[in-house]
Parts: sequence; structure tokens; C-alpha cells
Amino acid sequence: MSVIAKKHHNGALSLTHALTEFVKKNAVLCIAVLAAAITCFAVPPDSEYLGYFDFKTLTCLFCVLAVVCALKNIKFFTVLATQIVKVFKNTRASILALVYITFIGSMLIANDMALLTFLPLGYFILSTTGKRKLMAFTFIMQNIAANLGGMLTPFGNPQNLYLYSKFNIPTGEFTAIMLPPFLLAIALITICCLFVKKEPMEVTEKEKASLPPVRTIIYLLLFAFSIIIVFRIIPYWTGLIVIPLALAFMDKKALKQVDYSLLFTFVAFFIFSGNMARIPAVKDLFAFLLDKNPLIISVLSCQVISNVPSAILLSQFTTNYIPLLIGVNIGGCGTLISSLASLITFKEYSMRNPGKTKHYILLFSLFNFGFLIIMTIVSALFFI
Repeated sequence: MSVIAKKHHNGALSLTHALTEFVKKNAVLCIAVLAAAITCFAVPPDSEYLGYFDFKTLTCLFCVLAVVCALKNIKFFTVLATQIVKVFKNTRASILALVYITFIGSMLIANDMALLTFLPLGYFILSTTGKRKLMAFTFIMQNIAANLGGMLTPFGNPQNLYLYSKFNIPTGEFTAIMLPPFLLAIALITICCLFVKKEPMEVTEKEKASLPPVRTIIYLLLFAFSIIIVFRIIPYWTGLIVIPLALAFMDKKALKQVDYSLLFTFVAFFIFSGNMARIPAVKDLFAFLLDKNPLIISVLSCQVISNVPSAILLSQFTTNYIPLLIGVNIGGCGTLISSLASLITFKEYSMRNPGKTKHYILLFSLFNFGFLIIMTIVSALFFI
């Protein structure tokens, strides 16, 4: 083999290896892009594509990711994890605390934002105490807590906000509809966490991290600013000005550390779901099926095209919003694509635990489908 041919051969091997590694590290992004590309053949790109994108969600994601990276760089989560371990002292109590924090957080700042905030905390607690073996279980419980905790409030889950506005549901009625499945979710999550062994927890890191006061206060204020955007108190686009500008002066590294592949995953997913809703055969099928059983159909739809696009799509064909509302909330459990929050959790876990995704997916499926089956049966019998 000539020198030139050998160089081309080695270059091709290096490129193949690089592509393989990229796909392994960004499997969810690659699947989302492929799914979006396939639907583009059925619905060629046009001006309506611009309506697919939830720019507010993308902006909030970017802002929270950037601030979380900045907080991580000053070891904020390490210090907070240490304090939680000191208070709760054992694995069961610490995991319950993490899950409940995520559960409550999803009610206030939406499920996606709760996970982006508290998954890193879970990671730091388990890694600094030498309990990484419990990370898959903890992440999965946090994911379920985020999906089901957000069901109680109109702004807890994105699909809630859409249906709340679409059908003009009174706030009191909304809460009354979602309270029974919400309480069931709390009971099931608590029971699962109580099976965790009580093992003593101590921080194994020798270095005691201390927080820089000024940076900590500023970063927490930036985080609060991101949450205010979620509540639409101020226009979302202001986040794209204030947070990058502040971090450019205080921590440029945080801006580089943002998980941009996650943002592009959302973009691809918006294209996929938007196109699916415009395919006549898909719309006709759902119109027919919703006449039969809106709860079951909404739950099943979430497993295929996720809960947010399911809510948008199915709401076009029924006025019976009670089973639809319950269905697209509990339908967030199940497959990895049933909720964008589940994709976030999977992404976080696979990034921190390379090579252990098979174990995670098996455990994720076991718990998620268990929750889905129980909550669907109980909802069908008692809540509708």
C-alpha cells in the first residue's frame, strides 16, 4: 500500500471511529434527527415549520443549563450534597429527600427544569459518598417524580399548560382532576424508595469545598431569573441577553459546557412531532380511536410520539378533556420517548455513566411500565 493510500485509509478509519463515538455519546440526538428527517419526506419543509418550535422552552433550557454549569464550576452541588448527607445520614433518607425535592420542584418550575436542576445534585450526593451503584435507581425515581409531580399544576408539565389554555379549564377544576392521580403517584414513589437499604453515608472526598460568596449569590440570582422566565413574568428572550452576558464576564467556561446536543435533540423532536400532527393518516387514525377510549389512546400515543405532541394532536379530536389530561400526564411514564424529561434523564445518566446504558434502560423500563400500568388501571376504574 502506497503512503498516500495508507494515509487515506487511516483517515477513513479515524473518521469512522469518530462518527461511531459521536453516535454512541449522542444516541438520542441521532435518533431524534433521523426521526425528524424521515417525517420530512411526508411533510416537506414549508413556512409552517416555524410554528413547530417552542422557543420559550429552548430558551429556558439553555438558561438553566448554563447557570447549572456555572454553579457546578464553583462546586455548589458538592457543598449542597455534603449538607444533605449530613442531615439525612443514610441512603434511604437521602434518596427520598432527592426524589421529593424533584417532585416538589416539578410542580413549581416544570418537570424539565426540575430535572436539569436536581439530577446533578443526585449525582454529586452518590458520587461523593461512594454510592454510585444507586445512581440508576435514583435517576429513574427522580425522572418519574418529575413527570408525575408536575401533573398537579397547570405549569408543572408543558402539556398541562397547553390543555389548560386550550379548554379554558378553571384552576380549581384542574386541581380536582389531577389530585387523585397525584396522590397515587406520591404513594407509589414512596413505596419504591422505602425498599432502598439503609446504609450509612459519608462524604468520601477529602477536600472541603467552600463557596465564593459573590459568585454564588449572582449565580443563584441568575437561576431565579431563569425560573421567572418559565412563569412568563418577563419575556423569554431577555434570558438570551442577560445570562450569556453575565457568564461571559464571570465564567466563559460555563457557556462552553452547555449541553448543546440536548438543545438540538429538542429541535429535532419538535420537527418530528409537528410533522406527525400534519400527516392525514395519523390524524384520521387518532380521530377514530379517541371515540373508543380517550384515556388509553392518550397513554399509548405518548409512548410513540411523546406526551406534549400527543396533547396537541389529540386535543383536536375530542372535547372530553378529563381523560385526555390524565392520560397525557401518566403517559409520561413508559418508553424513553414518552416524555422529553425522560430523554433529559437518560442523557444525563449516559453522560455520567458511559457503558452502563443497557442496565439503565432495563431498570427504567421495569419501573416506568410498572407505574404506567398501575396508574392507568386505577385511573380508569376510579378517577374518570
